[in-house]
Order: sequence, then C-alpha cells, then structure tokens
Amino acid sequence: MPNLEHPAYPADKLLQLESLVPCRESQVSLLLSIFGERQQFSFPSIFIYGHTSSGKTYVMQTLLKTLELPHVFVNCVEYFTSRLLLEEILSQLQSYSSEAEQTSHVPCDTFNDFVRLFKQAAASQELQNQTVYVVLDRAEQLREMEANILPAFLRLQELTGRNVTVVLLSEIVWELFRSSIGCFEPFTLYFPDYSIGHLQKILSQNHPPSYSADFYAAYINILLGVFYMVCRDLKELQYLAVLNFSKYCEPVVRGEANERDSRKLWKNIEPHLKKAMQTVYLREISSSQWERLQHDDGEPGQLKGLSAHTHVELPYYSKFLLIAAYLASYNPVRTDKRFFVKHHGKIRKTKFMKKHEKTSNHLLGPKPFPLDRLLAILYSIVDSRVVPTAHIFSQITSLVTLQLLSMVGHNDHLDRPRYKCTVSLDFIRAIAR
Repeated sequence: MPNLEHPAYPADKLLQLESLVPCRESQVSLLLSIFGERQQFSFPSIFIYGHTSSGKTYVMQTLLKTLELPHVFVNCVEYFTSRLLLEEILSQLQSYSSEAEQTSHVPCDTFNDFVRLFKQAAASQELQNQTVYVVLDRAEQLREMEANILPAFLRLQELTGRNVTVVLLSEIVWELFRSSIGCFEPFTLYFPDYSIGHLQKILSQNHPPSYSADFYAAYINILLGVFYMVCRDLKELQYLAVLNFSKYCEPVVRGEANERDSRKLWKNIEPHLKKAMQTVYLREISSSQWERLQHDDGEPGQLKGLSAHTHVELPYYSKFLLIAAYLASYNPVRTDKRFFVKHHGKIRKTKFMKKHEKTSNHLLGPKPFPLDRLLAILYSIVDSRVVPTAHIFSQITSLVTLQLLSMVGHNDHLDRPRYKCTVSLDFIRAIAR
C-alpha cells in the first residue's frame, strides 16, 4: 500500500515520488497537505531546516519536478547580492511564459521593482491558475543582505496578490533568523538526520546489477559498522561505498570465496576500511590514487598528506618563516652559531652539553624565542637577501592568526614579542621538501 496519497495528484506520480525519496515519506506527505491542489492558495512561506545531507534540497527538487509544479529554485550562495537574487528569480519565472511573452533581461534594483515585475510574470496564462513555488536554498545568506529582503520574501504572497509560496531551506533554526523588529512567521518543518536503518536502505538501493541485492546490502552493513560513528553524511558514505566496493569483491572475483562467505570478505576489506578512516571528509587523495594505493598495499602517508596540502596555500616567505620558527623553538640558543654561521670556528663540547643533549628537545616541547632571533635564522636559511619590510612582519602576524605560531608573554611587551612554533615535525618536513 503506497504511503503517499493525495486526491489532487495522479497515483502513478505519487508512487514514482515515493520511490525517489525513501525514508522521507512523512515529510513529503506533510508538504503535499500544505501545498493542497494546484489552484489553491498555499501557506505564504515555509521554512525547512535540518543538518547537512538530511535531504532538504533533494526532496524539494524531486517533489516539484516529479509533480510538475511551477517553481523557481535559487541557491543564495551563488546569487549572493539582493540584485542578483531577484533578477535570477524573475529570469527563471519568465521561462514558464510562452515565447511571445518573454522579454529581454530587465534589471531589478529594489524589492519594489521586483514586486511589480513578479506580478507581470505571474499573470501569464501558464501560471494564472496554479501556485508558483519560490525555493531559496541556503537561506541563511539572506541575513547578510538588506534588512527588508527576508521580511519581504515571507510576505511575498501578500505584497504581490498572486498565488505564490516561498520555501526557505537552511541548516540553522528559525530563531536565528528573527530580527528585533519582528516579521511574519513561516510554517516550520524539521528534517531529522537519517538513522542507520535509513542509511542502510538508501545506500543499498545503488547496488551494481552484476551482484545480488543481498550481497551489496551485506557490504553496506559492514561499511556503516565502521564509519557510522564518525560520519553521518549521506554523500560522504555514498562516496566511500563506491570507492571501496571493488576491494570487497576481490575474493569473489578471484574465486577464493562466494558471496555468502562473509568472514573471508570481512577479513579482506577490514584493513582497507581502516586506511579509509584516515581520509574521511579530507579528500587528501583522489579516487584514482586511492585505488592505486589499495592495489599496491601502501599507506596513505606515502601520498600527499594533510600537512602537504595545508602548506601549499602559504606565501613563499611564510614557509621560510615557519621553518625558522621551528628551528628557533627546538634548537638551543647556544647552537645557533654552530648551525647558521659559516666560519664559526671550533666549538668545544662541555660536559654540561653532553649531559643535556641526550634528551630530545621534541619531548620537551617548543621553547619561546624573540623576534630578532627568528629574523636572524630566516636571513641565514634564505639564499637571497631578505629586506625586513612590513610585508615580512605582516606574514608573521598571519602565521599567528592561523595558529601556526603562538605569541607568548605579556601584551605590554610590544618592543620584545616572543613566539612559539606550534606545528609538528611532519608538517615542517613537508614544507621543507
């Protein structure tokens, strides 16, 4: 028996919609009851919220396209100013008019112009007898625009006198949208996170035709058993499922096991899933690199690691400043002459030095150093001549802001700032390469 029923829409369309939005039947059923029939006035504004990858955008797009309801879908991150947003809505709305009625691009500077132009576009014969849905994805960006934009969208039905419903999609709650002057309250609908049972059902639908559904469902069950505690993102889990499935099938392809030998299949895939745990969300390596790494039985660290990716965005002299800071933090002051002066002469190793150099400075942690020592080491490790300009000092401040360096001591010692290097040896090695 179908879960979605509505007298205004064909049963075959509702059955198709139910198959496309698994585990979201209750939310879709509630939306259909709010929408009503095509010609009926719906609620002026609807606010849908939930965590990332909870199906908000996908469900709304699928619902409107499957039932062929006239709609405008705009991402507020892509159209980040009020003018771009309003003009894009009008542009998409004009596409529903016949070719004879379509006009050239009309600039829209204010919301008053938008209301006037929206009335003209919504008065076309194709849109007269049905509700128009304006969907604004990533609606939290509206808070960064002019103060009148959000309240006006919430009352768009009232301002235009047309059958229009504005749907706001966001990852934050409605309480963070409310302004101090107050505004029209939309109908709020919450999309909860997918449970592990929902994820199992959704991911199992994508099984390859060359393998049975039970075999792929067992693989998804293993995958969720490993990753569910650290990752609930459906998109990330879909990516991981596709990426590691070939390794799971290897014993079956080689003829060493059949599809029911779950123990052998688990032993084969377990070490590779543990490696994949190190790169969840990070995308440190591409899919082709990961497949090659699995084939060679290597470690993720053999390819570019996180530290290698992090330092790529640093400016040229910031890299040398960070290396100099690391040397200043972990090398004693008395060794600077030995390491950084070409003709330093002979240095006698005293009993004190022999006794204390047995302890690794990495175990003791970074030591603070003054600014002049940092610059002295910088000048010695850079091949070319470095002029101490404001540009160099601003890069030191940037490294502190990025928390690669930390300032220590009292704030009143402005003439003698002291710093510590907070990055690891692996990070510095990656930069030094």
